[in-house]
Amino acid sequence: MAMGLSGGGRRRGRGRAGAPMSEINVTPLVDVMLVLLIIFMVTAPLLKAAVPVELPDSRAKAMAEEANQVTITIQTDGTVYLEEDALAPGELADRLAAIPDGPDGKKPLVTLRADKALDYGRVMDVMGELNRAGFNAISLVTGTGGGVSPGSGQ
Repeated sequence: MAMGLSGGGRRRGRGRAGAPMSEINVTPLVDVMLVLLIIFMVTAPLLKAAVPVELPDSRAKAMAEEANQVTITIQTDGTVYLEEDALAPGELADRLAAIPDGPDGKKPLVTLRADKALDYGRVMDVMGELNRAGFNAISLVTGTGGGVSPGSGQ
């Protein structure tokens, strides 16, 4: 029952038996990098919403994000934000006029985030300003809770 131990117990190709290993083991590094990649992929969409609002729930499917888009947020108190900048009353039209057209010559997509406790008229005022400024592609952002049932009147 010979086990085939040739060379007197020496390891092949590594030099002396007590010498430190000179290669770097990259497997733990790759594992850590993959975990960090997954964390950033999950948290990146959450970082987009910088102004906190309580969105209404909807059962609609999520749409794909476009590269060239503008986010407008309306808080419960009626404050309007363009991206993360709070706007004074009446300032929205001027700020919308300053937004450049996209590379295709069209206005960018607008994502409108409005708190669910807002008056419907306030949301329509902002949408009217968007329409007057030439922004015709408007996406209304909702939560994904699906708490609204068909025929509930909400």
